[in-house]
Amino acid sequence: MKMGIHIEHWPTRQPFRIANKTWHSFQSVVVELERNGVVGRGEALGVFYLDESAESMLAELQQVSQSIKGDIDRAALQRLLPPGGARNAIDSALWDLEAKSTGRSIWELTGVQPKELETVFTIGIEQTPEEMAAKAAAAKAHQLLKVKLDAVQPAERLEAIRRARPDARIVVDANQGWSFQQLVEMAPICATLGVQMLEQPLRRGADADLLRYESPVPICADESCLHMDELEQASLRYDWINIKLDKTGGLTHALKLAHEARKLGLHIMVGSMGGSSLAMAPSFVVGCVSDLVDIDGPLLQQSDRLPGLVYQGGKVSVFDRNVWG
Repeated sequence: MKMGIHIEHWPTRQPFRIANKTWHSFQSVVVELERNGVVGRGEALGVFYLDESAESMLAELQQVSQSIKGDIDRAALQRLLPPGGARNAIDSALWDLEAKSTGRSIWELTGVQPKELETVFTIGIEQTPEEMAAKAAAAKAHQLLKVKLDAVQPAERLEAIRRARPDARIVVDANQGWSFQQLVEMAPICATLGVQMLEQPLRRGADADLLRYESPVPICADESCLHMDELEQASLRYDWINIKLDKTGGLTHALKLAHEARKLGLHIMVGSMGGSSLAMAPSFVVGCVSDLVDIDGPLLQQSDRLPGLVYQGGKVSVFDRNVWG
């Protein structure tokens, strides 16, 4: 099996800000695996808060390239590489390669029933509440908004968005940006404003206070639940988990994580680190077994890979084999 690796840069439509991080472009690693003239592809962005970058993933992939070229399968890949972006890129490429080699779709291979999905539209952090409200008002075609907040004027920003979009369903993502005291203050405000879920308010590794806290709004683990090894602890502190393929190291582990999370009674969200439709397509598969979907990455970019996922308002159509899988 032949393997090609390269880095891609996808400029954003405008600076995309979350708590403690701003993107002007999304940088991804793309893996192409070729066997008997058939090519499978996978795209990964890595886990930035674990110091993964396109360059670090490229180096990791180059280190294991000889093992990959030895015609590795997905089970062996789980042993070869730890969870993370590098494994995700290869795992996604292996799924795509198998689908194209066998003539079976990703839906046949996984047993997941495809369906049209509704994705959130993300409102990034801006300088003022009024700017965020204007972005929410401009996204009138999207009924489900994900609002990024940090420790600066979170209530004012959220209230401004709610005034601008009284019709919208809203989830909030603090990206580890609040203290426990801020959470206690903000959660009732979120409840009053009809927020349906609050994602990762506290810092990873500093969320033990959630064991004794009864939130008026369901709380979701993102940074606090990377993969299966962290699921049990997360289930004691959170109501939801956000599954991202860059965290799990690919669709293989993500589907297993989703299954085990359901057994523990958790709600499931599928998210992403951004990227083109090639990165979103495997996440779409997990989205079909999730309660909430966040795969609006291509909408944050100036352009997308073609052919790509079809977005109309907040709806994302089931993709075909020309896109992936």
